[in-house]
Amino acid sequence: MRAPATDRGRLLLLGCLVAAVTLFTATVPLLRDWFDLRVYYGTVNTWIHHGGRVYDYRVPGTPYGFTYPPFAAVTMLPMALVGLRTAIAVALLLDLAALAVVLRVLAGPGWRRHGWYGAVLAACVLALFEPLRDTVSFGQVNLLLLALVLADARLLASGRGRWAGVGIGLAAAVKLTPAVFIGLLLVARRRRAAAVATAVAAAATAGAALVAPEASRFYWTQALWDTGRVGRLGYVSNQSLQGVLARLGVDSKAVWAALVLVVLAVWARRARRAGDAGDWQAAFALTGVTACLISPVTWVHHLVWLLPSFAVLLRAGHARVAGALYAVLCTSVVWLWFDDASGVDGFLGSNTYTWVTLGLLLFLPAGQSRAERRPTSHSASATTDPPSTAAPAIAAACDQPGRPAATATGTAAACAADRATGSAAGSATGPAAALGRARSASSDPTGSTRPPAANPQSSSSRASS
Repeated sequence: MRAPATDRGRLLLLGCLVAAVTLFTATVPLLRDWFDLRVYYGTVNTWIHHGGRVYDYRVPGTPYGFTYPPFAAVTMLPMALVGLRTAIAVALLLDLAALAVVLRVLAGPGWRRHGWYGAVLAACVLALFEPLRDTVSFGQVNLLLLALVLADARLLASGRGRWAGVGIGLAAAVKLTPAVFIGLLLVARRRRAAAVATAVAAAATAGAALVAPEASRFYWTQALWDTGRVGRLGYVSNQSLQGVLARLGVDSKAVWAALVLVVLAVWARRARRAGDAGDWQAAFALTGVTACLISPVTWVHHLVWLLPSFAVLLRAGHARVAGALYAVLCTSVVWLWFDDASGVDGFLGSNTYTWVTLGLLLFLPAGQSRAERRPTSHSASATTDPPSTAAPAIAAACDQPGRPAATATGTAAACAADRATGSAAGSATGPAAALGRARSASSDPTGSTRPPAANPQSSSSRASS
């Protein structure tokens, strides 16, 4: 489908998309009532105004409390100065700013050419992305951490690596998962950036220990090692390798560790190749994918770390693949198996997002040279062959930039004749099919769109915010 060539056509298309997105968000319950933000807010207020301890706070009526490192609580101290509604408004503004940074980095130098049309189109498409919807609706910090990490990716890609590592270090001090990106810097032999990231994370952690010594001691000696604090591993929202094993009833830590080692080996090989080629966007995308797979708990909203992968797919000319995978992640399809993940269909369906993540790790285009990544101009081929019956069949393939000359069966005819520079027509992927059953919003911090359950987790379990 060709993009509209006139402003009127673009306005009509955007009007239809906005209407579709509005209908989708109005009929599928999405609001999580800022549950995670209320965890942060309640923790800080109890700590500052009532002398409570950081890791003792629970949201009233729930067993859920704060699970991040102490530095995260220290950075959230300003919330103690404002009301909850103000905190929600500030969180929304920070999310918008972080999303703008993420899109700016992922779009690359050509972002200006998309203008207002591209901005509204991107907003419509992103509004359907379930991990992003849940991140905003829960009041989560995922987008802020992604922006910090991608800022380092931009510094490395632009050759201004002097301050590279600061963003990763801060992100790792707020939440442990981004520490995997320090491993990327080591694998890619960017030792200075790795040292900067490690030093920043250590300094932030030490500073938090000075501000909250008791909380720091409790977190690093007890809370960190208590996996029960983050919630039930077999819960369908957990789309990590550990979640897959838990839904299969496999409790062996050795099996999980073996799978993690295999994933890390694949990641290290592919990420190093990407780093050697200067393909930092792909290297960071692969690392985000890997972090989601190896983390013991990867709730659906954590999958915003997959966003760089879609940018890599689009850059490499795989728009249809990117659109199909993105559409899957807009469907909330895993919740169809919320009640029962048994059987072959349960194994395949309840882990759908994990299969997407695995596929990205294995097949994401990575390690391309700078020339291959640069948009290719349609230059003429110097070789021509006599006309053949295969010419019509290979004509379409000739116009795809960055690919080798097409061949037909039994024919070695190469693409010939000068090709004038054309404009690429984008296609938008519509929202995936609606779910087969009605679901209501949940205040469960590890939950998403699903029917209410009388006891979704054991009373002794705690969920990660």
